[in-house]
Amino acid sequence: MSTTRPSLPGDRGPETDANVAQGPLAPVERLVRKLGLADATGIVPMARDFTRQALYDWGWLPAPDAERRAAAEDVLLVVSELVTNACLHADGPQELRVGAQGKVLRLEVADKGAGEPAPRTPHRAGRPGGHGMFIVQRLCLDWGVLRVPGVPGKTVWAELAAPDDLGAAATS
Repeated sequence: MSTTRPSLPGDRGPETDANVAQGPLAPVERLVRKLGLADATGIVPMARDFTRQALYDWGWLPAPDAERRAAAEDVLLVVSELVTNACLHADGPQELRVGAQGKVLRLEVADKGAGEPAPRTPHRAGRPGGHGMFIVQRLCLDWGVLRVPGVPGKTVWAELAAPDDLGAAATS
């Protein structure tokens, strides 16, 4: 199920009692890469290549084992699905943002569309098309839509977990 949040990108929600009891945690650097996609051609492969380079730079690739390889492939698949959905249903993507903070990788695709993405229900695995948001929902920790009041368009975001040994690498 999609979540629509009024918060800003990167907001992790309210602090839990456990976090407050432990005191403030050391800040974890947030790395962000942005790619403009408005009026570009070959948008989906361009977005994947851009994301793949960020994964190399942040230590997700090259993947020395199956778990890390699968995590990187999941990220690239989610990027493909989000960008493809913006192409098909939202007058094209405007910008891709790839961010890493601690053990979470966040993907954001901004577009000018007014629609609300949602997994098709009921999901029919044997039929072509309509699987994009279902895939995003299955592979991600969370996903949602951000809108700015009075501004056309939206940002569809998705967060994926880094493999256990990558949390420290993503902050360098």
